[in-house]
Amino acid sequence: MDAQLDERKVTILKAIIKTYLETGEPVGSRTISKYSELKLSSATIRNEMSDLEEMGYIIQPHTSAGRIPSDKGYRFYVDQIMQEKENEVTEFKDVMVQKVDKLELVLKKMAQALAANTNYAAMISGPSYHKTKLKFIQLSRVEANKLLVVVVVEGNIIKNKILTVDELVEEEEVVKLNLLLNTYLQGLSLQEINMELLQTMKRQAQGHRKIISDLIDTIVEAIQEEDDTEIYTSGTTNLLKYPELADREKAGQLLYTLEEKQGLNELITAGENDENKHGIQVYIGSESPVQSMKDCSIVTATYELEEGVQGTIGIIGPKRMDYKKVVNNLEPVMTQLDTIFKKDKKE
Repeated sequence: MDAQLDERKVTILKAIIKTYLETGEPVGSRTISKYSELKLSSATIRNEMSDLEEMGYIIQPHTSAGRIPSDKGYRFYVDQIMQEKENEVTEFKDVMVQKVDKLELVLKKMAQALAANTNYAAMISGPSYHKTKLKFIQLSRVEANKLLVVVVVEGNIIKNKILTVDELVEEEEVVKLNLLLNTYLQGLSLQEINMELLQTMKRQAQGHRKIISDLIDTIVEAIQEEDDTEIYTSGTTNLLKYPELADREKAGQLLYTLEEKQGLNELITAGENDENKHGIQVYIGSESPVQSMKDCSIVTATYELEEGVQGTIGIIGPKRMDYKKVVNNLEPVMTQLDTIFKKDKKE
């Protein structure tokens, strides 16, 4: 960065570029003075803008008092954005690694505790994030015809995709596309991205209508990618204590299902689709969505770490299980998960 470009000049330059990108009109000192974080007079801003012009970051297109970014200004802005977003992504990753490590430990211990307290088998799925809303989108040009699309959704889950485009996209156009995407898509779920919105965005994109379509497809694809939901099990051998489940063939299938997690995703999906999401769901015998558990009863509950970030807790036992005891063990586990991770979020 230019040694003469102090923090105040940087703030003013960013404000000029952002305003110009939004309006397409030359930007004057009075417009910039309305930015709440500046708290500077129009006269002071005019002096700073004069310095920025001398340094080559902004230019005066004609006799109007307004200024627009020069190529040098655009370059500075793009480099700043890329650095800021790179820092944000790194920070997100660091935070999520810490949270995932802690979550994995907590879920493993809870599965063990449930199995020990009930004397049945227990399973807990890690949280899934596929029903969440967009937090922000960041485009970066990695090659002349390739864009890196970084999508961050609720839960600070980061998805990366490379999009190959048919036309050359200049850096300043990438900046405009970033603004357009975040203005219209931030805070929306996939269900809220409709054809009317897409047409509006295409009109705003002017010469980049096809790129907007391709970008939307890429963003949707990134969010819809199947996450490998981690499933933690404990107490599988407890089931062998019950004669009705100890038959060699049945026991083999049951243990294989629990140890290899085969078919347990069907149990998770059933829990997520249940209308009574935060209540207790009981599957008795043939009601089980898992074929190898048709001789068992399964009691499940859904926990929620934050909006759209959910997982499933389940207890598997014989049909003559102590249902009251199982429910009494599940309810405090849901409360504990809520307390632990909502508290972390506040801190």
